[in-house]
Amino acid sequence: MASANPFRLTNPKFIIPFVLLWLVLLVSSHQPINELLGYWLFSFLGVLGAIFANATGAGGGVVFIPMFAQLNFTEQQSIATSFAIQCFGMTAGAVTWSHHYYSQKRDLRLWQGFKRIISVTSISAMIALTLVFIFEQASPASLHSSFSGFSLVLGFFIILTVYALKPHRERSQIHILDYIALIVIGFLGGALTAWLSVGVGELLVIYLILRRFDINMAVAAAVVVSAISVWTAIGQVHQDVYWQVLVFAGPGAVLGGIFAKTLVTHLSATRLKLFFAFWLLITGSVGLV
Repeated sequence: MASANPFRLTNPKFIIPFVLLWLVLLVSSHQPINELLGYWLFSFLGVLGAIFANATGAGGGVVFIPMFAQLNFTEQQSIATSFAIQCFGMTAGAVTWSHHYYSQKRDLRLWQGFKRIISVTSISAMIALTLVFIFEQASPASLHSSFSGFSLVLGFFIILTVYALKPHRERSQIHILDYIALIVIGFLGGALTAWLSVGVGELLVIYLILRRFDINMAVAAAVVVSAISVWTAIGQVHQDVYWQVLVFAGPGAVLGGIFAKTLVTHLSATRLKLFFAFWLLITGSVGLV
């Protein structure tokens, strides 16, 4: 019998630590409670961003960065706060997806490369992230322009894969070409993640879809890799985190990360990809206006 998901909303072993964590955040912010309460609406932003991120494999930054731009955050605050929120949401999603794998998919042929995909891509991404921060390699363009361009290209590319690629039997074997591609995706995606707070998860899930891997496995692997990546990055940017936002958006992201898997398992692969693509096109277009 499969063990219970430790991140179930009805599990007291989850609820108690969750409440304690939120209280620790409140105390750590060093802000008067009455001032912090004015940021409670960011809880919904955390939920929305985490649901989207953990349902598509994309980082939550595709929701957070455009919102922070509208709120006139500095680029440093936007990136750091996005990373911090994702540490909550992507971790919750990673634990939920990993439990799904170990309890239901471990012996399934289509998921047999799950751990290897995560290991290869994560190690490459961690190296790239670390190098970017150590050598203080700046983004080739502003956050606003880079994020908008990245969103538009990725959105168009996903739609192309939906309508241009014909249905085909799903793959399960990982070949040497895939390992090489995963290393490249890790390095390139890691650098993009350092600059935009998104990148590696998006590139990974699109590659796996193009290579005909199971859509749910692709999303799950991307979520776990994204979680590892944001934890690698947060230590380098924590001083710029906007704590008042994190206090509410972080716990909200945990709830969104837990709910996302349920959403994915009830959506078709085509609907999931189109939902992801149109969101990217909208955010990218707004960013260019």
